[in-house]
Amino acid sequence: MTERTDVEFLTDDGLTLRAWLYLPQQPGPRPAITMAHGFGGTREMGLDRYARKFADAGFVVMVHDHRSFGASDGVPRNDVEPWRQIADWRRAITYLETRPEVDAGRIGVWGTSFAGGHSIVLGATDVRIKCAVAQVPTISGFEQWQRKVAPERVEGFELTALEDERARAAGAEPRYVDTIGDGPGSAALFTSPDAVRFHRDVVPPGEMNNTVTLRSNRASRLYEPGVWIGRVSPTPLMMIVETAETVIPADIQLAAYERALQPKELVLLPGGHFDAYDVQFDESSDAALMWFSTHLGHAATP
Repeated sequence: MTERTDVEFLTDDGLTLRAWLYLPQQPGPRPAITMAHGFGGTREMGLDRYARKFADAGFVVMVHDHRSFGASDGVPRNDVEPWRQIADWRRAITYLETRPEVDAGRIGVWGTSFAGGHSIVLGATDVRIKCAVAQVPTISGFEQWQRKVAPERVEGFELTALEDERARAAGAEPRYVDTIGDGPGSAALFTSPDAVRFHRDVVPPGEMNNTVTLRSNRASRLYEPGVWIGRVSPTPLMMIVETAETVIPADIQLAAYERALQPKELVLLPGGHFDAYDVQFDESSDAALMWFSTHLGHAATP
């Protein structure tokens, strides 16, 4: 039976990040998969199922919480800074390399949504990554924001962001916004039916604060991981795309996939952004497991 233990590691600026480490029954060293959640997400939000499935197949798996989220340290809480998260993820990879159970030459990365963008960047910039899966990934924060926000609302968003910036410069606490809200009338960032169902059915009660700092919204709009997609090769890249997307429109993801070079594979699922975690969990996890098995292979024996 797969064993799950709590582990922790330090970032380059001395924060403690906490993670689950899954050790398979098979003797090591084994190939490994490093995982993290998307915008505002924690490991408690549906990732245990993926990690256990991968570990049951023989992979060492680690799932960490981003700084300021979940069990990890960091203030202000629930603050998203994509390039800081990527730097922290490199430390997660470094920690995995030190584990005796891990074949350090066979490490793959799995990211979903906002962290799907991170997996593209890591696949393009970290030679230790031998295989990448980007599930419903962020591609262009600016283009996604343009699709979501009507032109007449842009000025109001910018003025609110500036008010928050000036207030924080004067010593005020950061402002917060809801992450998932019930219905189109909500001021939350995600209001689609699949987002509401995800929050209701997948997230354990009490495990999600359901807020992020207001400045996280601006940081996400400035994040452009799609710029790196043509540079992932020769690292194998799988993209899992939901065709009825409203959070990250499928055409943006598909256009990015066309820019990626071989080896690559596209998996299309007929749902919304959050359906991959529950309604189509079997399809999304089976595809990722096949990709990791194909490109990480069997661990070297001692």
